[in-house]
Amino acid sequence: MRRHIITGAPGAGKTTILAALRDRGYAVVEEAATDVNLRLRAPGRDEVWRVPGFIDAITLLQREREQRPVPPATAVQVFDRSPICTLALARYLGLPVTPVLAGEVDRVTAEGTYQRRVFFVRLLGFVTPTAVRRITFEQSVAFERFHEQAYREHGFELVDVPAGTLADRVDLIDGWLRS
Repeated sequence: MRRHIITGAPGAGKTTILAALRDRGYAVVEEAATDVNLRLRAPGRDEVWRVPGFIDAITLLQREREQRPVPPATAVQVFDRSPICTLALARYLGLPVTPVLAGEVDRVTAEGTYQRRVFFVRLLGFVTPTAVRRITFEQSVAFERFHEQAYREHGFELVDVPAGTLADRVDLIDGWLRS
């Protein structure tokens, strides 16, 4: 089975692209950070990244989702983010790279868990705030650079998914997935 990563900064349109890929029959694995963020925010916390264990909680949920059994006929899985994204997040936030995160990054790179080609979804030019997305466009631009650096540093090749129509972006990814 081939596991592909779709990444990019908040506000790039990944969620919409992944929904369209799911509609085309691809097995999509949801990202972990939003769920961890929502769970930690529930008790009324605002700056959840300051909660001890925040990075590890994301890392462990990602691993759990990656290791879930999949139907035997599944040839391709598409992941909304990976531990490399969590590494970029920790660096962006100025948080330490924990042993759990470092170990997971080492594991997925050593085992070749994911395809070396990563779909890097570029920003659309704006960010729509949500319950967990409270980043400005300018912050998202900076965060995008952290993602790029982390993936390149670990030997991944970035396939640029430029801003454009949803159909064009999904067709571009779909074409790569079918090749």
